[in-house]
Amino acid sequence: MDKKYTHEGRLSGKVAVIVGGSGGIGRGIVEDFVREGAYVAIADIAIDKAKSIAEEINRRYGKEKAAAVYVDVTDEESVKRMVERILEIFKEIDILIYCVGVVKAGSVKSFSLSDFRFVTDVNYTGYFLCVKHVSRVMAEQHKRNPSRIMDIIQINSKSGLQGSKRNFAYAGSKFGGIGLTQSFALELIEDGIKVNAVCPGNVFDVPLWSDPENGLFVQYLKAGKVPGAETIEDVRRYYESKIPMGRGCTVKDILTAIYYIIEQQYETGQAILVAGGQIMR
Repeated sequence: MDKKYTHEGRLSGKVAVIVGGSGGIGRGIVEDFVREGAYVAIADIAIDKAKSIAEEINRRYGKEKAAAVYVDVTDEESVKRMVERILEIFKEIDILIYCVGVVKAGSVKSFSLSDFRFVTDVNYTGYFLCVKHVSRVMAEQHKRNPSRIMDIIQINSKSGLQGSKRNFAYAGSKFGGIGLTQSFALELIEDGIKVNAVCPGNVFDVPLWSDPENGLFVQYLKAGKVPGAETIEDVRRYYESKIPMGRGCTVKDILTAIYYIIEQQYETGQAILVAGGQIMR
């Protein structure tokens, strides 16, 4: 890593790992982090897409600002290799953002065990595996420099704080993620690591919701989750009507919470809600 490419910003010189960095939310985080001076590892199973994003960033912001690294978060050996590769490239890790999430909606009466395991493996177990291997690196960095404070942030969901009808696998995995976050925070603070979660509301304009084949609008329409809905537009209007602020969450809204967590030295184990008033706590 060549520090001469660092520019002034709120993350100047920091190394951030964005797991799921080629997705809609993840890509937004990657691009903003680079603008704020960070070096970014785009870790994703969609490695071709991650490579394309890294190449574009390096053309725009300078050589070696971003690197694509393959990872399958459901495979511990893959997670271990991801961390080893990131250390080869950037030598250190300051921030881990776990921004991976999959959804399978349906009735509990007919939901398949394979779909349930898939959602749990990615959303819950993958988070554990990434924290396990990244926290080891961070703990060693803190041991060498006890003043060094680092951050692990899970991009969770409002569904991690409130149940979701016909979406129990997702909600259950996200509830579990909050439990992991709080438990990791209690242990890892002695290693100079803050662990927090951001719980966005519905981010409608990313593939998770808007993908025409597998997005949540399509899944919820097929699952009959919205009474009387006949089209994807009906489903979207229904969900927009449930938000007091009248719109979906944006990547910018999520980034505001992320920067608060990083810059606030006196907070750990929290679930920061960013849901436009849809849930109030």
